[in-house]
Amino acid sequence: MDWISPLSLTAVLLAGVGVAWWRRRRRLHTLLATVEVITVPDFYSHHLENARPLHVYLPPHYHHTDQTYKLLLVNDGQDREALHLRQTVATLYARRQMEPLVVVAIPTNEERLAEYGTAVAANARGLGSKAALYALFVTEELLPFVRENFRVSERVADTAILGASLGGLSAFDIAWNFPDEFGMVGVMSGSFWWQAADDETSIEPGERIAHSLVRQGPKREGQRFWFEAATQDEFEDRDQDGVIDAIQDTLELIDELEKLGYRRGQDVVYVEMPGGRHNYDTWARALPKFLGWAFPAQS
Repeated sequence: MDWISPLSLTAVLLAGVGVAWWRRRRRLHTLLATVEVITVPDFYSHHLENARPLHVYLPPHYHHTDQTYKLLLVNDGQDREALHLRQTVATLYARRQMEPLVVVAIPTNEERLAEYGTAVAANARGLGSKAALYALFVTEELLPFVRENFRVSERVADTAILGASLGGLSAFDIAWNFPDEFGMVGVMSGSFWWQAADDETSIEPGERIAHSLVRQGPKREGQRFWFEAATQDEFEDRDQDGVIDAIQDTLELIDELEKLGYRRGQDVVYVEMPGGRHNYDTWARALPKFLGWAFPAQS
């Protein structure tokens, strides 16, 4: 009777695993190659007096057409790989689940806690002191550069900004304050707990800043909002109502938007991730949901 020794069988199995791994890597490499990434090194901001790279993701066939594309800016661009940004975009293109667009990932730096926040005021802990300058960097320096050097639409409805956690609060704040630049904003696990100091004079003292901004209106006609929160974003429940603060803060912000006349399910979308956490594994799973909403494939 023919037989194979355990050692030989192990070698065969390992060889099979190796071939399967190699094929998966080859397929991934081929997929990623459909989305070219151009890095603009040391993009300097006069407003912030610092520099950072920009990572620009171009859609398939960008160089073989004169088409103008919609634009998405992404905060915390240094974590673009953890977000699976390139792979997700390429996959959605391959499945024809998203229209082609230009994506710009904007890395942050050691001043993240100063640059991200709300422009109207720093929070009660003094964080976000450069948020107004960061917003000017995005709107007065970065956007004009991208529009001059890449074929992107300048239409408000075609321009979006996305962020997670504190980067999500920043994205919301920038879009809210510059409705003539951004028609869409996506926020994943936004830091909407951001609270004004008790002696703040430019915003409601002691209140959550984003909620106060919306309460003071007016409605930004045509602007659309997409929010994600996860059931395990945190475990704090300040009013003991059984809803964690991260979800409550998001839902109450949506309530404020509805009071201004935004329609839930149309102008405002909320996605809850059961079992999700405050991390990039969860946000990477949420990313296709946002992209499919903001940039659906054209029939």
